Amino acid sequence: MQRRMQPSRTQRTGRVLLRGLALAGLVTALAACAPALQSSAQPGSSAVSALRPAVSGEQRFLTLPGFGRVGYYADPRGSGRPLILTHAVNAAASAYEVRPLWNAYAGQRPVYALEWPGFGQSDRPDVTYTPELMTQALLALVAELNTEVDVVALSLGSEFAARAALQEPRIRSLALISPSGLGQPRGGSQQATADDGGLSRYQRLRRVDDLLYGTLRTRPSVHYFLSRSFRKPVPGEVIDYSVDTSRQPGAKYAPLYFVSGRLFDRDGYQNLYRPLKTPTLVLYDQDGFVSFDRLPLFTQQPGMQAVRIAGTDGLPHWEKLPEVKAALDTFWQKP
Repeated sequence: MQRRMQPSRTQRTGRVLLRGLALAGLVTALAACAPALQSSAQPGSSAVSALRPAVSGEQRFLTLPGFGRVGYYADPRGSGRPLILTHAVNAAASAYEVRPLWNAYAGQRPVYALEWPGFGQSDRPDVTYTPELMTQALLALVAELNTEVDVVALSLGSEFAARAALQEPRIRSLALISPSGLGQPRGGSQQATADDGGLSRYQRLRRVDDLLYGTLRTRPSVHYFLSRSFRKPVPGEVIDYSVDTSRQPGAKYAPLYFVSGRLFDRDGYQNLYRPLKTPTLVLYDQDGFVSFDRLPLFTQQPGMQAVRIAGTDGLPHWEKLPEVKAALDTFWQKP
């Protein structure tokens, strides 16, 4: 009989950490990937070198004081008010998440896809990532365009977009897809924010960041988390790009702030959505990471509305693009 190997201390630490992050269901899938649990991120990295474009269009950059370069894609063709697309925040986030929307509107109206600091083509230095930093990136793009814009945001990016709209009147409308902050927190990341802003969790995670991020960026892990946002099988192209972007230099830094909860607002509804005066559309259905308990309250506010895209799990524009586009077009046509 073959002797069962005892797990090493590193493996035991990783398993405990994953359970603490509500990733118990992922452990079995990752068991075969133990040799890959090493991060390729280099300390102090701030430049992305070999990542292919997430969408068509010209790659451009803004310089954010105190941070570095923030990347965005631009296709100024078409007519009408410019549209800014922003992706979600996770271990492998990028503008690829908004690719179906980009393809649907590029050439019809000016379209720009922002990549949050620490993700995609943006710099990825070892700095403190905060909601304010993310918000400043969106505000800088609006200032660069120097005109009124419509903004579409995904998941946690919706909180940054709402915070920006509270400060910038040139943001004329918001469309939030599966936004966080409209319900009770789900999972350790959001719950940690209610304790001490996620600081203690971040400090614990930073001590094992190579193990943690090495685990999160494996293909089985990426597939697992993406599968919670797709009702149908996850497109291979989405997995491929997610793996690619998560293996760029410095890729671990911003996600650590996300996993620790430091990028979430303590009460997104009270602090961000309730004060909003900007006309806002929420697109939603089921979501494994966020809930929408306070959405009925939100839609009672003037100018706020919601459309349910039935049969979707967080990324409806990938699985039901015609329904999503119809809802968006109707929303934007209203005076």
